[in-house]
Amino acid sequence: MKQSRIFSTPNSVFIMLAAMALVASIFVSLCSGSTGLSVTRTFHGFIEGSATPAGRIIYFVRAPRTLAAVLAGAALAVSGAVLQNVLANPLASSGTIGVNAGAGFGAALCGVFFPFSPALPAGAFFGALLTILIVYELSRRVGAARVTLVLAGVAISSLMNAATNSITTLVPDALPSVHAFQVGGLSGVSLKALLPAGLYILFAFAALIALNGELDILTLGDESAESLGLNARKYRFAFLTLAAVLTGAAVSFAGLIGFVGLIAPHVARIIIGGGDSKALIIMSALCGAAFLTLCDTAARAMFAPFELQVGVIVAFIGAPFFLWLLFSGKGRRKL
Repeated sequence: MKQSRIFSTPNSVFIMLAAMALVASIFVSLCSGSTGLSVTRTFHGFIEGSATPAGRIIYFVRAPRTLAAVLAGAALAVSGAVLQNVLANPLASSGTIGVNAGAGFGAALCGVFFPFSPALPAGAFFGALLTILIVYELSRRVGAARVTLVLAGVAISSLMNAATNSITTLVPDALPSVHAFQVGGLSGVSLKALLPAGLYILFAFAALIALNGELDILTLGDESAESLGLNARKYRFAFLTLAAVLTGAAVSFAGLIGFVGLIAPHVARIIIGGGDSKALIIMSALCGAAFLTLCDTAARAMFAPFELQVGVIVAFIGAPFFLWLLFSGKGRRKL
């Protein structure tokens, strides 16, 4: 079995730079909002805690929201990278093939019976897993690199969204904020809601890092993987399950944010290439976290004291990016 290799020097440098960019985006997020805080006030508020007005803004409002953006961005980005590798389809992501919508349906259904409970990420996970398995079966039948898969994802998204809308119409309390959930938003998120979802995300991320060698082999194709002694079917199901965990956890508190899982992995591949799954997973997580954090900061600061949902900002960027992938021919080639 292939062993995980140490990052090449360029990859290590790029990952360090991406980590620094994430730290900078977090600091900008803590400073920005309807109440602007200078760098000095933000630093003192962070050190002094909730005893000061700046500290209360940071600890009770901005820090949970920033942490939510980091977790959701990293989870959706890594999920997209895994789906693109496992399905051998550069257009695959949790948003484009309907997995987000499936997670939303699972969360809404769970909310009917266990409203606002720690079980919400689990419900979102099962909805995402069901959708991923449907998509995988379709990809196996029609060919993994065909645009047909994305068209099927549109149909699945419509079906799952219709089911979610039916549930929230009949049971309005199934989800905390229906509009924010459907568009994708982070306003009002609490550390209590983040805790169970964060544990799911950390578990899935750690498992993917541990299995990066198997993911490298699986990317070579079923025949090559089997010839190297890898049970392709078993590991493919395992990776799809981990992608569902990441998507379900993110959707449970961030709603149906699209395109992060499409943009971040492609940016990561442009920077470091796609040959090393471990480096790709880490770079995708850093790019996704920084991207969503900056988008949420823009959503809060652009029209202050009013704010947009972060999903709106992401869609304005993601839709042209998706069209570029589609019409440039990159979406029709295997990775």
